[in-house]
Amino acid sequence: MLDKLRELALRHEDLEAQLTDPAVYGDPDRLRAINRELKELAPVAEAWHALEQAERSRAEAEALLHEPGFRELAQEELSAAKAEIQRLREELTVLLLPRDPDDSRDVILEIRAGTGGEEAALFAASLLRMYTMYAQGRGWKTDIVSMNETELGGVKECSVLIEGEGSYGRLKFESGVHRVQRVPVTEASGRIQTSAATVAVMRSAESVEVELNPADIEMQVYRSSGAGGQHVNKTSSAVRLIHKPTGTVVECQQERSQFQNRDKAMRILASRLYEAERERTEAAAAAERKSQVGSGDRSERIRTYNFPQGRVTDHRIGLTLYKIDAIMDGNLDELIDALVTADRAEKLKGGGEQA
Repeated sequence: MLDKLRELALRHEDLEAQLTDPAVYGDPDRLRAINRELKELAPVAEAWHALEQAERSRAEAEALLHEPGFRELAQEELSAAKAEIQRLREELTVLLLPRDPDDSRDVILEIRAGTGGEEAALFAASLLRMYTMYAQGRGWKTDIVSMNETELGGVKECSVLIEGEGSYGRLKFESGVHRVQRVPVTEASGRIQTSAATVAVMRSAESVEVELNPADIEMQVYRSSGAGGQHVNKTSSAVRLIHKPTGTVVECQQERSQFQNRDKAMRILASRLYEAERERTEAAAAAERKSQVGSGDRSERIRTYNFPQGRVTDHRIGLTLYKIDAIMDGNLDELIDALVTADRAEKLKGGGEQA
């Protein structure tokens, strides 16, 4: 491991030296590539240099152990240095874990109301708000591609494009069934109801990854409509794409322009086909995703939002946070950080078992 770390730290130094070359700034593609690699290597290089410093501190403390009058102080410094070395080695072990190459991708987020009728649709709308606020807090761009609303402001289903560095890496753990327990606005007696909504997080496909044959796609145009079927557009700007070989259907009606709706629908279609292909070729990944997304039934849950008790529980890692208002306002980092940590621990465990 140490040889690999030393190699990566030297690579980081070499890239920094390349940035002093005026020729690099005359090549935008090369400059972007260097900056991207520097950003990826920076945490490793920083931790490596800290480890080198800690090793030097340990050596100095060990030398002082034999000096009269310095033994007690040297022992304290030695203990501190050893603890720091252990911490940094653990940090570097995590940093050397294979990265998911898809983590930097943009995201297609799909939310659908599950069991619970109108309350499930209202909860789906709450989830849409939660993820939109989370994305805004991280400086990501959100773009609603399609949305089917109810008259009370609920969401039967929606697709959202989220663009931002690392968005898939952060949101991929959100795929699954989300359960809510609260008193619905439609419940006159004040009884608590349990409802559910599904969240699917897909990688946004690049155009070069999915070849779409125009002959395989049927495009239909229609008038976009609002909640309850009320027409909000007098022109046929909404687009429905049907991929005939697979039967995949994508709709987009958020833009006023038919061409804009078609472009967005094509991106969603490409992403769905890309995800479907990955599922066919990666049996393990397919089984995992199916167990996460499920059917929307409340028994297949990954997280519960209990409003009367003010808590959110993620059942995969057994984490409960009593800050439901903050979480619904998009403060998801504590939850997601815990899921990332658990995922890394599983990878480390798997690596240890394989070794």
